[in-house]
Amino acid sequence: MLKEIGLGFGLAGLIFLVATGYDVTPLIFLGAAGAGLYYVARSRGLLARNFAGEQVVTRDNISFADIGGQASAIQELREALDFIKNYKQIQRLGIRPLKGILLTGPPGTGKTMLARAAASYTDAVFVACSGSEFIEMYAGVGAQRVRRLFQTARETAVKQGKSNALIFIDEIDILGGKRGQTTSHHEYDQTLNQLLVEMDGLKVDDQVRVLVVAATNRVDMLDPALLRPGRFDRQVKVDLPDKKGRLEILKLHTRNKPLADDVCLESLAKETFGFSGAHLESLANEAAILAMRENCQVIYRRHFHEAVDKVIMGDRLDRRPAPAELRRVAIHETGHALLSEMVRPGSVSALTITPRGQALGYMRQTPEDDTYLYTRDYLENQIAVMLAGAVAEEILLGNRSTGAGNDFQEATRTAEEIIKNGMSRLGVVDPELLPVSLRYRVITEILQEQEARVRFYLGEKREVLARIADLLLEQEKISGEHLRQLIDPVAA
Repeated sequence: MLKEIGLGFGLAGLIFLVATGYDVTPLIFLGAAGAGLYYVARSRGLLARNFAGEQVVTRDNISFADIGGQASAIQELREALDFIKNYKQIQRLGIRPLKGILLTGPPGTGKTMLARAAASYTDAVFVACSGSEFIEMYAGVGAQRVRRLFQTARETAVKQGKSNALIFIDEIDILGGKRGQTTSHHEYDQTLNQLLVEMDGLKVDDQVRVLVVAATNRVDMLDPALLRPGRFDRQVKVDLPDKKGRLEILKLHTRNKPLADDVCLESLAKETFGFSGAHLESLANEAAILAMRENCQVIYRRHFHEAVDKVIMGDRLDRRPAPAELRRVAIHETGHALLSEMVRPGSVSALTITPRGQALGYMRQTPEDDTYLYTRDYLENQIAVMLAGAVAEEILLGNRSTGAGNDFQEATRTAEEIIKNGMSRLGVVDPELLPVSLRYRVITEILQEQEARVRFYLGEKREVLARIADLLLEQEKISGEHLRQLIDPVAA
């Protein structure tokens, strides 16, 4: 608005001078020169905004109590932050202050929330930025922005009467990548060097004690100079939550949502193995949206189950395959489901031929308790389930389709895991040193053995396979409980 008013007055003054007979050529020349200087300064980042960051994050806004599923990370982070809070004791004992804390882990696990809670815990000014904000094509701009970042943190803390300032740099791997990898220019290296200099200058007796907290999911890309003691002294692993952690996160994200009596968060936490905190927040939100679409006053279990499918596979698609293709999909997914129930009874959660994302249909399993170590039996059972779709097509239709391509890739990858971990007939070997022909033969043996196992089982269950596939074609979705009744009515 001010720019428009200034231009208007300037243009009016220029017209007035022309009307009164003045020679405005020098003024036009000076104006053009000033505009050129402004453009050059702005393009080189000299007029870039300060890193004003955000206001102090008070404990009422966010605290460690608002973060679920990261108990070990919170404990480790809190211990490091206690060094900042108890600075007088640090001075008395001659302890070198912590200058940086590095949060590492997959996306969506809550690294930014932990940084904000850390600012609240230490009653510090919170200044946030991303690693990409420092990178420009002009030399010197990134280093200048690093200096300005630390200056802004200190000035903001003084204005607000705070003695602590927390600088949060997200995606620091962009700023702190290994030096010497960018040969076109040295702007990346200069920016990183300036960050190292600023961190080296942090002292415990400064008027404003500055702590740098950074986050990345690619710690392997960081320059070793950043990770040495005296820079980022602590590395806090922020990993995917376990079952107990997922339950805590679900409780946090559903505390403001009305839940029906049939909703069991414990079983939902079990079904969402591998979900991050961001996934679980999206799950609760999508379930609430589904309930709103149906004009429900509370969120039912079916809404959460639908939301799980949506988070994993994507939204439903409008496309409808041809009847013959749809029947093939039904047979394929039924084959997966029958094998899954054979190797682990009660494992199938739902079976559907509703297209989602890139899949024309899918079979969703209920994960076992969080497992991090796998035996050969477990891996072979997984291979059998992957191969069952294609074998089911061959048994009932006489041929296979390209729909099993991803299944075969996953089965081959799992067979390679068996070899890599010394569980094949080769024993303990280095897969990279194996001859290609020998590796191929062993993988083929593993896959053929499981394919024969699947073919024998589905051959015996041919009638059940056809009946369930026809029912799935009619209903489009079958729950795990209904599937088990169809497989064995007596046991169900």
